[in-house]
Order: sequence, then C-alpha cells, then structure tokens
Amino acid sequence: MRRLPGRILRGSSRVGLVLYALALGGVLGLASADWATRGGYPFGGVAIGPWTAWPRSGTAGTDPYTRAVNARRGEIALAVGEGMLLTASADDEGRALDAACTYRLSGSTPPARAWTLTVAGRGAPDPARPPVREGFTSTEVLRERDGSFVIALAPDVQPGNWLPSPRASGPLRLALRLYDTPVAASVGNLDREALPAIARIGCGA
Repeated sequence: MRRLPGRILRGSSRVGLVLYALALGGVLGLASADWATRGGYPFGGVAIGPWTAWPRSGTAGTDPYTRAVNARRGEIALAVGEGMLLTASADDEGRALDAACTYRLSGSTPPARAWTLTVAGRGAPDPARPPVREGFTSTEVLRERDGSFVIALAPDVQPGNWLPSPRASGPLRLALRLYDTPVAASVGNLDREALPAIARIGCGA
C-alpha cells in the first residue's frame, strides 16, 4: 500500500509526457505544413532567369505539397494542354521583389493564345490601399509598335501600364499565366529573352 502513491505518480508522469510529446508533435506538424504551403510551389520548378516555370503543377503526378499550395490559394492549376504558370519573386539581379520599390517589366511573352500577369504578396492586402488592379491581360495591356510592352510595378501612380503594389512594403510575387501555349510541352527549350525583363528602378525612402 505504501508503494501505491509512487506508482500513481510515475504513471501520471508518463501519461503527461506522452500528452506533451503528442501536443508538441502536433504544433510542429502544423507549423511545418503552414511554412511549406505559405509561399510558392516547393518542387518541380524550372528556373529561367528570375522566372520559374511550373510545368507539372497541374498534372496527375503533382506532389502533395503542390496540391496543398493550390488548395490553400483556392486556385486550379493549369494542365499541360491548357497552359503554363511562371512565377518570379526576384528581379534580374536576383534581389527579392519589394512592394516599396519600383520595377520596370519590359519585353514580350512566349507564343500563347492569351496571357495574364498578376501580382501578389504574402499576407493580407493593406486596407489603406484600395485595389486599383491586380494584373494585366494580353488584350488590355498597352503595347509598343513592335508588339512589346512595358509595365511599371510601383507603389505610386505611374504613366502607361501601372501595376500597383498590394501593400506599402513586403515581399511580392509575380505570376505569368500562358494559355494555350506550345512551350508548355517543352519548357527546357524556353529562352530567357522570350520572357519579360524585371529591372528595379528605385526604392522609396
């Protein structure tokens, strides 16, 4: 009978340790899943300068992390026969895109029936900055005489094609979606010059 309290204490300490381990594992698992799906796709990208093509994001063999990212964003990935997604989180010099800076996107896109270029950033949009527009389409962008275009990504109003930053500062990500494009089946042959250049013009004080 004298040993009974000690056994109860040892048993309760083991139960507490097990519960602590389970709780810690759950917290770490949720945190790692949040980190893995918060940004862009973790696997399967093909780097082309500052752009990264994702030819497998909409295929049957898509990895579970990519599917989780699509589910978290509420997006339906483009299948190979539908088009291709390219993203950029840095400029041509390898510097991370910042909402406080002004960028010049210039050039053209690979052959495609249509395309869209959108900007997004991590976190909720700044409520003090009403959304003027989130992107351009191939049918509405103003072009040069040779068919190329220039888009200003900036926090302040710019002449011509102006793509506003969604917040005053913080990381940005560009998404270029090509619809009905022949390059979806041969990403490895895609030339860097076929994609828009991303040049930083300056940053706010």
